Amino acid sequence: MHRRTFLGAAAAGIVANAAANDIPVIDTHIHLFDPGRPQGIPWPGKESTIYKAALPERYRKLAAPFGIRGAIEVECSPWLEDNQWVLDVAAKDTIIVGTVGDLEPGKPEFARQLERFHRNPLFLGIRYGNLWDRNFAAESARPEFIAGAKLLASAGLVLDTANPNDELLKTVLRLSDRVPELRIVIDHLPGATLSGDREVRELARRPQIYVKLSAIFRRVEGRVPQELAFYRERLDQLSGIFGEDRVLFGSDWPNSDQVAPYDKVFGLVHEYFAGKSRAAAEKYFWKNSVAAYRWVKRD
Repeated sequence: MHRRTFLGAAAAGIVANAAANDIPVIDTHIHLFDPGRPQGIPWPGKESTIYKAALPERYRKLAAPFGIRGAIEVECSPWLEDNQWVLDVAAKDTIIVGTVGDLEPGKPEFARQLERFHRNPLFLGIRYGNLWDRNFAAESARPEFIAGAKLLASAGLVLDTANPNDELLKTVLRLSDRVPELRIVIDHLPGATLSGDREVRELARRPQIYVKLSAIFRRVEGRVPQELAFYRERLDQLSGIFGEDRVLFGSDWPNSDQVAPYDKVFGLVHEYFAGKSRAAAEKYFWKNSVAAYRWVKRD
């Protein structure tokens, strides 16, 4: 058998046997939206290949065969009432164990909005970063933003970031200095283009900061390499820097469909953690998500 064919068959076997794995999985990064709503959606655009309803029922059918027991929805809309829309959708399907919403800590209405949505136990925190034309560095330097971040922390909620780069990591460090009690999750770190790992190593010294080994696949010269060997060095670096207690699994579904199907996304990290201890795999696939998000089991 040709080597590439053999490797492909081996990867397929890993995925096929994933459901038999007795380690449950919490996917900490999926998006929910429905273009069929009367008001439409702000993302993705109509030209996108993923412009179709992404709802819990569809996700459950796709992910359950791979051992996924629960998922955390991460906002993909800056519209205030979409926080409530997600909570209403999530209430109908127990595979959704929580949502990370979209609120702006520097706004005068933040405290009132946070109180409103925090009443729902599925509301786990908010996301803020390089999206929706916001300037994270400038906003987080304002006293009003810091006050909002302290409210978030005192409520026991988390701050997710978006689309990491050098500036965002420096901003997270400054914010963490000013609000050290705030739990922060940095998403999609493996695919970030960084000038070095100085900020990454500094972030790793702070026990309240977690990272998602997510959005790992990337396009290179017109193709998306799917072999673990291509990504292993970076995964080893980040796993080594943050340690096994602070890394999380996230698929980025359905955004991930634009680079690889779900079986490939899950298969890559499943293969990677198959080479580690059971304890490390359990932490990555679900235990660390409890520490980071404090979600409550529904099913």
